[in-house]
Amino acid sequence: MNATADPADITPARGALLAAFAAVLVGCSFTANSVLGDYPYAGGQFLRYGLACLLLLPLVGRGGAAPLRALTARQWIRLALLSAVGMVGFNLAVIAAERSAEPAVPGVFVGCAPVVVAVLVPLLDGRRPRRAVVYGALTVAVGAFAVQGWGRTDGVGIAFSGCALAGEVGFAVLAVPVLRPLGPRLLSATVCGLAGVESALAGVLLDGTGWLRVPDATETAALLWQAAVVTVVGFVCWYIGMQRIGAERATLFSGLIPVAAACTAPLVGTGSYGAVQAAGSALVGAGVALGAGASTVLRRSAAAVEEYPGDQRRVVVHRDMAAAGEPYQAGLGDDPLGADALAAHEQQVPGAPRHGDRDARDVVREADVAAGPEGLREPLGVRQGERLGDDGLG
Repeated sequence: MNATADPADITPARGALLAAFAAVLVGCSFTANSVLGDYPYAGGQFLRYGLACLLLLPLVGRGGAAPLRALTARQWIRLALLSAVGMVGFNLAVIAAERSAEPAVPGVFVGCAPVVVAVLVPLLDGRRPRRAVVYGALTVAVGAFAVQGWGRTDGVGIAFSGCALAGEVGFAVLAVPVLRPLGPRLLSATVCGLAGVESALAGVLLDGTGWLRVPDATETAALLWQAAVVTVVGFVCWYIGMQRIGAERATLFSGLIPVAAACTAPLVGTGSYGAVQAAGSALVGAGVALGAGASTVLRRSAAAVEEYPGDQRRVVVHRDMAAAGEPYQAGLGDDPLGADALAAHEQQVPGAPRHGDRDARDVVREADVAAGPEGLREPLGVRQGERLGDDGLG
């Protein structure tokens, strides 16, 4: 998958695949988290997000950061909250919850994020939640619970698990209004830069001078994986998917995070994958298919909501035309009023049928013209001119 592809060239079906791919990457990253237990939390987040921001800058391109200058103060506050709540705060809440609760407990809470997003995002947008999406989200949550199970906990563990749920929801909800003006790549680079600064501030406040140290070889490999793969590739894929299928449907794929974690746990000896996990994984898949609407996504892809040269019918439409029932989500630099240029393999639409175009499919007919077996027949001589004059056109 090409994480750097132009979102305008991504069909809804591919957008769903990119969201699923991002969720699988996050689930597999739990293995990397297990080897960073002794590394200072804030320092690790600073290195991860700081390096990710540097890697994302070439993807933004020269002059690609121009939309940042047009952001309002309210939008900058939203971006700061997105990085603080959905990134730094989320990871901190998970670590704090696991100090007094087994890892499955915050995992179960985070598995409820699709349900909250499926209800909250439509309400904030002034519309009713989609019933299929809510039902699918509930199925995903039940499947995630079956995959992870439940474990020992106390009140503190439950409280921090609730904070982790809030962080996961904030990562999706807070991004919705700023995804359109910034685009997936610039948004990912911006929030990673802000998260790096916020991690450094949190480290100084919480850990003092010991907030950052040189990582060993194993920790370096884990941090590089988290920065280059999970953050750069995962974030861009996630936001492209969200831009194409919406926050409600994209968040359904977060149910794949515990599934991917459960599948990879036996590889490092930190867990097992049995019949219960398999049944839970099947429920997650069913919930995603129900909520995301697999058939609907395919129909929207065929409807060509953007100019797609792979369509053999050569149908050209403006790429900013939203599918029926879907919110308008323009990409960066799109102009809904401008005419799209025809590609090399496309041809101009022929003009309207003229008199004498004897195509049996033409349904053009004029007054006083009799249709014979040969097709359309035109009157000759002065009679036609007189008729035009009677109509006030001569």
